[in-house]
Amino acid sequence: MKSFFWASWIGIVALSLTITGCGATARQVVPTARPTATQTLTPTPSSTPGIGATPTITPRSVASGPTPTPLFGPTSTLPAVLTTATRPPNPNAPRIEFFTTNVQQVEPGGQVTLFWSVRGARNAIIYRIDASGARGNLWNVPPDGNLPITISRRDRGQATFLLSAGEGDLETTQQLSIPLSCPDPWFFQPAPDACPAGPAEATSIIEEPFERGRMIYIQSRNRVYVLFNDGRTPAWLSFENKFNPAVDKASEESFVPPPDRFQPVGIIGFVWRGNDVVRNRLGLGTAAETQYDGFIQVVKNGDKEDLYLNSADKSILQLLPGGDVWQIITAGSS
Repeated sequence: MKSFFWASWIGIVALSLTITGCGATARQVVPTARPTATQTLTPTPSSTPGIGATPTITPRSVASGPTPTPLFGPTSTLPAVLTTATRPPNPNAPRIEFFTTNVQQVEPGGQVTLFWSVRGARNAIIYRIDASGARGNLWNVPPDGNLPITISRRDRGQATFLLSAGEGDLETTQQLSIPLSCPDPWFFQPAPDACPAGPAEATSIIEEPFERGRMIYIQSRNRVYVLFNDGRTPAWLSFENKFNPAVDKASEESFVPPPDRFQPVGIIGFVWRGNDVVRNRLGLGTAAETQYDGFIQVVKNGDKEDLYLNSADKSILQLLPGGDVWQIITAGSS
């Protein structure tokens, strides 16, 4: 009886398990092994054996993070500006209330009157500023007043004065420039912007063309000018006329030039025959010399001058100081 009871119980449990397995809707999950993480390595350059092999480098990008700061400070895209520190004015320095004149423009040889007023000084000085910017003539003046000054007839461009009060660190200055009118017209047109040093000078001129330039004798200066066209330096030379017709030969009789070429004679020929550089650079004359009435005019630049003259073909020639440059500034008629 006891055995039958245990057998019945086992049967009931087995039947219950069977019913449960047949009626469930959930699917049986079979666990799988956990995936193994695979590490991705950034390839590194590998050197290829051989001569001249170039390693290939894989660029790396930065996904995030601050931009590195240059070692020498931030990079600026603005142009560099050089600033100069200015010292504030000394409160104890004199003060110039005004420095002016009674004219807007003056002609060389004319007169101007300067007017000024200074506070904080017992006296003042007015300087004439020369062409180089240096202080020249001076007048010791009271702190207030006026001063008539005559402009030299040789002055050109502008007349510049400087008013100064105080000394050293306490010096206060103010500059005044007065334009000068041009009293003398040019002898040709279109005229240069510069003002000539004086009126045009009439003179007799002798000119002869050469294979590589020309020679010009200006009687009023008693000088021979040699103008080269060969592109070498100096571009022009000048010589004092030392030809004496009573002693010197006008030409070299034994020299016979080829056809269509000429031996220079007289004043021009004397320089040509007596100077190897002139003779070799110019060559022979391409025509006989021409004598005509002309004009010269100059522009003064300190101790230097620009020389202007008219050529035989009515063109205007300009000779710049130092022999570096000469040029035709107005074309002639031929």
